[in-house]
Amino acid sequence: QVQLVESGGGLVQAGGSLRLSCAASGRTFSSYAMGWFRQAPGKEREFVAAISWSGGNTYYASSVKDRFTISRDNAKNTVYLQMNSLKYEDTAVYYCAADPSLVAVLRASFGSWGQGTQVTVSS
Repeated sequence: QVQLVESGGGLVQAGGSLRLSCAASGRTFSSYAMGWFRQAPGKEREFVAAISWSGGNTYYASSVKDRFTISRDNAKNTVYLQMNSLKYEDTAVYYCAADPSLVAVLRASFGSWGQGTQVTVSS
């Protein structure tokens, strides 16, 4: 399994931006599809975005499309989530996920996930 560590969360005013990072261990990182999920208080985890191993294919939840951008740097074993035009509804703990299968990430059946990073957006 790949070990994941999220960072970059914090407190931001509505309309502002944050960039989350997910650092992965292991020399096989480049062969893993990656994704971001989030969980708000009282809610179940929901899909946010995913990216294929090559970075050539990206997918977004309708709630974040055109505001968030997922990218990866395989040389640095890191995946990013650039979040712009943040809303109060984006407040949640954000989790990074990894799996050899992009379909598994999209279906939330991935094999590895991180501890999460808190994102709080003021109303």
